[in-house]
Amino acid sequence: MELTWHGHSTWHVTVGDTELLIDPFFDNPKTDLEPADVDTPDYVLLTHGHADHIAHAGEFSDATLVATPELTSYCQAEFGFEDAVGGMGMNLGGTVECGDAYVTMHRADHTNGIMTENDSSGGMPGGFIISDTKPTQVSDEESTTFYDAGDTGLMTEMRDVIGPYLEPDAAAVPIGDHFTMGPMQAAIAVDWLDVDHAFPQHYDTFPPIEQDPDDFASEVRGVGSDAEVHALEADEPFELDS
Repeated sequence: MELTWHGHSTWHVTVGDTELLIDPFFDNPKTDLEPADVDTPDYVLLTHGHADHIAHAGEFSDATLVATPELTSYCQAEFGFEDAVGGMGMNLGGTVECGDAYVTMHRADHTNGIMTENDSSGGMPGGFIISDTKPTQVSDEESTTFYDAGDTGLMTEMRDVIGPYLEPDAAAVPIGDHFTMGPMQAAIAVDWLDVDHAFPQHYDTFPPIEQDPDDFASEVRGVGSDAEVHALEADEPFELDS
């Protein structure tokens, strides 16, 4: 599995021959890319409807959309998406097969006004667990699994469900504080998830969420986690192995 962070919460994930793009938003200070520089992926995954997560979704409308039914309907009407998983999107708790990848949607504790309009709800926000094997009750040490927590606060589901049953090898967690977890709570999430690799996201995009990722790394060590923290340079691929 190959992971590329494009700043903020935008990820490009390659599983086998399948390309997935999460929360396309290229108006951030970390990336040097414009949407036109990025080939249309097979799938576009949207965690929720805020502008800093779907602003450039329409640039990739030829892809198959993976989002809640509410957000899928909006993106079909406003951005011209024609294809969506299941024809109408998916919902929390579901797992869908996306080419060579399996994508499970889990809740995130956040709000979800579409394009940040408070009077237009996009339904429950989510995060995605992406694996190269189908999740089952039988632990598979050969599988590789990446968890994008989306915009969220700390949730006990990370400790009680996602960590022990979906078994991510790596997690991208927001550290910006103010709108999501900050470094301290994000470190607790990393510990609960019991991952080997942790990636900070959703930080340094605008003043309220300016953070030093070294503070996050320090908190991860402080909570007793053995996870390796990677503050990635934007647009540089990272090879994730199980």
